[in-house]
Amino acid sequence: MAQAMKIAIVDDEKDMRQSISQWLALSGYDTETFASAEDALKVLGPDYPGIVISDIKMPGMDGMQFLKKLMGSDSALPVIMITGHGDVPMAVEAMRVGAFDFLEKPFNPDRMSELAKKATATRRLVMDNRLLRRELSDGGQLMKKLIGQSPVMERLREDILDLGQADGHVLIDGETGTGKTLVAHALHAVGSRAGKKFVLVSASAYEEEALSKRLFGPMLPEDAQLPAVEEARGGTLVLEDIEALSETLQARLLAVINEQGTPAETRIVAISNLQEAGRTSEDVLRSDLFYRLAALRITVPPLRQRGEDILTLFTRLSEQFSEEYGCDAPQVTAQEAAQLLQAPWPGNVRQLINVAERAVLQSRRGSGTIASLLMSDHDEMQPVMTTEGKPLKEYVEAFERMLIDNTMRRHKGSIASVMEELCLPRRTLNEKMAKYQLSRSDYL
Repeated sequence: MAQAMKIAIVDDEKDMRQSISQWLALSGYDTETFASAEDALKVLGPDYPGIVISDIKMPGMDGMQFLKKLMGSDSALPVIMITGHGDVPMAVEAMRVGAFDFLEKPFNPDRMSELAKKATATRRLVMDNRLLRRELSDGGQLMKKLIGQSPVMERLREDILDLGQADGHVLIDGETGTGKTLVAHALHAVGSRAGKKFVLVSASAYEEEALSKRLFGPMLPEDAQLPAVEEARGGTLVLEDIEALSETLQARLLAVINEQGTPAETRIVAISNLQEAGRTSEDVLRSDLFYRLAALRITVPPLRQRGEDILTLFTRLSEQFSEEYGCDAPQVTAQEAAQLLQAPWPGNVRQLINVAERAVLQSRRGSGTIASLLMSDHDEMQPVMTTEGKPLKEYVEAFERMLIDNTMRRHKGSIASVMEELCLPRRTLNEKMAKYQLSRSDYL
């Protein structure tokens, strides 16, 4: 769920800051007020989750000095300045220093709300990007994103931890939508190169000439970035869609690898998407390059092989989307759980994300079923199911685990509440939680 944005209101006039606060609170904002810039600076750190509205003329530290302090601490913090009549030149100077915008007294409250909406949207984007960057540099956070207790996911996490510590180049393959790029980020984040550059280039996103320049240069003086092989020096260079490299570019990449020697100065992680096409990267890459890139190899499992993980992922995703859309998560029946487990998932996790979002939207409208979302466009609206049958016991156990997990999560680990909702005695609930490896501490 997106973090709620705050608005810090800084004005030495009590009536002014209270009226601004009341108006913005009515518009749904979480406001806090300060009588001076000095007081505000005690709270407004570099990751303040919101924006600032400040008067320019204040005793002590004035608005311009305050603005410069804020910009020095966090240049991406949106600050809206309030100016008196005739202070437009000062407002223009504030914009030059870094203010988001300004309001001239007397101002229209609706105009203030409009500016606050734009500023908070800008701030939210900045905060989300910072969070993403932190997550992509935090191996622990990334490993948590690789959800699932299936044997194939346990093995995948073990492989990432093992290969992350190695120096060799890595080939990651697997079907579209399985999360290969996330695995590449995790490999970098759990290894010795975690604090160094991580550069990702999609080979299929460029024409050959542009791709050659992006990877190897030469770059012109006006170009904003170095060639990828230089930019990633000492860190990790990830090449998505490695099969899109032409023979010429394969030869140049091989030359770069050979020049580095052993251990490699820059680790290259190649990502291939050829599995479902009936070919492999070994079929399209020159053999000497393939064997250099595939010194270490990870195959990301398709979703259909992950069993009960499908229900765990669906639950987590539908909870996230229900928070985003402000509605309850859909309640999955035993039949729907079986349908989720049986579906072939050609689009893998990416497809599951889409199904979970649409299920939440359907639930909000009070119509539609999960089965309808799993229907194939090519089977005359017949539900798509795998041909691999599973024992009924497996479906029942998977549904039971999902039901207990969902209920524990909803009641934040309250055993009494879960017992009451599921009509289970304490001993039975304990036995089932032990059987399904569910721990109360995970829900507190």
